[in-house]
Amino acid sequence: MSVGGGDVSIRARLRGLVEHPGFQRAVLGVIIANAVVLGLETSIVDGPVDQVLQVVDDAMLWFFVTEIALRLLAHGFRFFRDPWSVFDLLVVGIALIPATGPLAVLRALRVLRVLRLADSVPAMKRVVNGLVAAVPGMGSVGALLVLVMYVSVVIATNLYGAIAPDHFGDLGTTAFTLFQVMTGEAWPDIADEVMVHEPMAWIFFVVFILVVSFAVLNLFIAVVVSGMESIDDLAEHEERSDAEVMDELRAIRAQLSAVQEELARSRATSEI
Repeated sequence: MSVGGGDVSIRARLRGLVEHPGFQRAVLGVIIANAVVLGLETSIVDGPVDQVLQVVDDAMLWFFVTEIALRLLAHGFRFFRDPWSVFDLLVVGIALIPATGPLAVLRALRVLRVLRLADSVPAMKRVVNGLVAAVPGMGSVGALLVLVMYVSVVIATNLYGAIAPDHFGDLGTTAFTLFQVMTGEAWPDIADEVMVHEPMAWIFFVVFILVVSFAVLNLFIAVVVSGMESIDDLAEHEERSDAEVMDELRAIRAQLSAVQEELARSRATSEI
């Protein structure tokens, strides 16, 4: 029993350490410093400064390894129930893979450690959670966008393929051209080239921009905003629930105090 109690005590202490605001601020500071070091390493390639930056980067990596190990010991298997913790583990694990030979490309992935800021800053974490909550809706809007794009690509290829083969010669070329039009990049030049031979072609471009750029793409924004609102509502509900639980606990404590006082008075009366 004592050994088990000791293990529980050690785990509780580790949990208190990793969840302490000071420890979390230290981790956040190292993440920001590591982002700066990774940026400097791209500008300073050779020389003694690069070697110093490499040593500092390695020291920060082992700091992250130690921090992940402490969190694993503190939370046990519950560590893997948190998607953010699993993400942290993968990011640090990728950085530990030797970046030599065919794995040299993994060296560039070290910058993913900067994304741990999204886990460490509550405001960023709330935004990312909102984006994740909006993924199902974004998938539906994306499918609608693909459908509208495909219909537009087929129509534009049939109508303007012979007139402007550089922009509408085949489905692939037309898809890229309409994507460019959708982003608003140089679409008047494309439209002018077509309208030299088809003066009424402006109708197609105007309708396409109104439907795709102003309608469908704005649906993405609406879905993301809805996801953000759902996360905010959930957080507000949790805060309200916590407040209600605290109020109930205070009421129970007040009732227990009243009962204790009544018992004390009863005992004093019986003794008299």
